[in-house]
Amino acid sequence: MKSLSRALLAAVVAAPLALSAVAAKAADIVDTAVSAGQFETLVAAVKAAGLVDTLKGDGPFTVFAPTDEAFAKLPAGTVENLLKPENKDQLVAVLTYHVVPGKVMSGDILNKQLKAGTVQGNKLSINTLNGGVSVDNAKVIQADIETSNGVIHVIDTVVLPQ
Repeated sequence: MKSLSRALLAAVVAAPLALSAVAAKAADIVDTAVSAGQFETLVAAVKAAGLVDTLKGDGPFTVFAPTDEAFAKLPAGTVENLLKPENKDQLVAVLTYHVVPGKVMSGDILNKQLKAGTVQGNKLSINTLNGGVSVDNAKVIQADIETSNGVIHVIDTVVLPQ
């Protein structure tokens, strides 16, 4: 009886710990972006482009995510124009240019200069030689935000495919 009581007590103590471990599991790319609070424009664009299910998929993906301030740097009316239904193909091209297949952590590319193929089809220039990380003309301001299906690197400028 005493061993049954111990087993029951152990189960009662272990259950909340097991549940908190499940709750602590990393969110996917979309949910992580939504909860961060600095990607409202990006999230709206991903929804308008019909890419939510893709970025919630298995991946893994590496996303160079422009902040709301990065989108604000674009010429007036650019975002509103891209969000129009008739410009969906152009919006998809811009967004998928920010996504590289696979999970690329900053340590994987340390002290390198390379071109990375994007989901859009063109290649991003990535440079980590000068102490910081740049992606085309954008600067990575926060790296390695791990998600359940990849990684997000926050950038200060929207990069555009050629």
